[in-house]
Amino acid sequence: MARMHTRRRGSSGSDRPAADEPAEWSDVDADAIEDRVVELAEQGHDPSVIGMKLRDEGVKGTPIPNVKLATGKKVGEILGDNDAAPELPEDLRNLMERAITLTEHLDENGQDHQNKRALQNTESKIRRLANYYRGDEIDADFNYSYEQAKERLE
Repeated sequence: MARMHTRRRGSSGSDRPAADEPAEWSDVDADAIEDRVVELAEQGHDPSVIGMKLRDEGVKGTPIPNVKLATGKKVGEILGDNDAAPELPEDLRNLMERAITLTEHLDENGQDHQNKRALQNTESKIRRLANYYRGDEIDADFNYSYEQAKERLE
């Protein structure tokens, strides 16, 4: 969504090497990886943070470069199978947190027109993502409002 609300082109980064099988040096059992993923989720980490922790810290000192290649499942699938999935998808939750902070900022600084526009854009993205997730990962009657978002994220 880089060009949706600005003229910028978004962030670019290096691509992950194309691999069909897990690295030989990372020979951790798939069950141990799944247990570590569930453990990190119970500590309150998001799926993207779990992936980074497995990449950096690993399981029993052995890094896991790619969870999907090592286990055959994505982090979100592992969490769903073990009933540890977050209530809201991570991207929707992050946008709602941003909208809450922007709204609180605008309550104190009413003349901040740049952030009024940023709040409009963020809420627009939230509504668009809610339409995408509606029925599958969030309730069919989900509608975004500041009060509802504040309740859900507390």
